[in-house]
Amino acid sequence: MSQVLDADTPKIYEASNDASRVDAPRSLWTSMMHGLKLKCPACGEGKLFRKYLKTNDACPHCNEDMSHHEADDAPPYFTILIVGHIVVPLMLAVEMEYRPSVWVHMAIWPLLTLVLCLAMLPRVKGAVVGVQWAAKMHGFADKDDE
Repeated sequence: MSQVLDADTPKIYEASNDASRVDAPRSLWTSMMHGLKLKCPACGEGKLFRKYLKTNDACPHCNEDMSHHEADDAPPYFTILIVGHIVVPLMLAVEMEYRPSVWVHMAIWPLLTLVLCLAMLPRVKGAVVGVQWAAKMHGFADKDDE
């Protein structure tokens, strides 16, 4: 059984299959912030994704099993909700202040929406995985919790 002591947090990480795993209480806010940074919600060090939206099966740093998360349709839904609350007020403000032609709107807003969605989607998915990890949902529970 190999243990890795993380210098930043007083937590000992072991292979997630081990029944004697030592865990501090899981902070929802901290694990969400780790996910937003595209890092493992457990340790905050390892990369959460191996591709654009494909999560690693296990954290390369702490070996936390990430293969069983179920983010499903939540990340796209939250991304659309957030981007809509950014783009629509901006669009209305530009229209009310400058009254540009329709072609200006058609050139700016679809492109901005696409860029924001593509930039935010992995971060939102990371936050959703972080919430699932902190709440011990979908197989993220400790062995003694099951």
